Amino acid sequence: MESADQPQPKNLADSNHRLRRGLYLLPSLFTVGTLVCGYYAILTTLRGTQMMAAGASPSFAGSIFDNASMAIGLAILFDGLDGRIARLTNAASNFGREFDSLADVIAFGVAPGLLIYAWGVRSAIGVSGAELTQHLRAIGWIASFAFLICGAARLARFNIDTSKPGGDRRFFVGLPIPAAAGVIAAVVHWQKTPLTDWPITVIWLAATLALAFLMVSRVRYYTFKTLDLRRRRPYVTVIVIGLIVWLIVFYSEPVLLIIALTYALSGIVQRIPSKPRPSPPAPKEVPVQ
Repeated sequence: MESADQPQPKNLADSNHRLRRGLYLLPSLFTVGTLVCGYYAILTTLRGTQMMAAGASPSFAGSIFDNASMAIGLAILFDGLDGRIARLTNAASNFGREFDSLADVIAFGVAPGLLIYAWGVRSAIGVSGAELTQHLRAIGWIASFAFLICGAARLARFNIDTSKPGGDRRFFVGLPIPAAAGVIAAVVHWQKTPLTDWPITVIWLAATLALAFLMVSRVRYYTFKTLDLRRRRPYVTVIVIGLIVWLIVFYSEPVLLIIALTYALSGIVQRIPSKPRPSPPAPKEVPVQ
């Protein structure tokens, strides 16, 4: 009889090594999915701009921009899965962190930045006055670039903060760039038709600058990283998740917009100081007999 203390066969050790190497590869595959979706969103946004310049109907151009917004939404899903899988399989690495950040810059910085300008500014320039057109173009460039550079700075700060020991894993500092890109994608997916009224375009650019500010702010947002998916949950939780998925499938436009805006505003709401409680009355002094 063979002893249990004997060393494992070489082929078994090799298979364990290949399995470990495959686990490290799995999160990177989801990061590649994020990168592919971001690249597709960029190409689709450029195609929508070309269709508008060629005189296509706003509804047709809107459907093209909607495809770009859905690609960004799918990139958000891939980005959430790669980090979750890396933690569950204990396959996190420095390469994976840097690769994920580079993919995030493209999928959640460059792609939404182009979509901000092409969908919300470019279409309004052609129907506004000459003087207003110059201002809208300049402000559009500034706002879309501010979104990109603030998102890149947010990612750089996140990489530095995660390398520090003892950080609070429950909260992000600043709005995560996927969440900011999700707000842009959700608005485009809900509206679809490109903006043509310059007052609404001004509101759109103001909202873009607000998202850029939130990304580099010190406002805290819940990370959901402490949520343990391996724990037992009540069956009601499964029902609620199923209902949310059903609502997203059949009513994706309003539901995704509500989810994106709720998370983006959640950090601001937490910063609002609660109403101070009134101090209890001082005890009455008992006169000395």
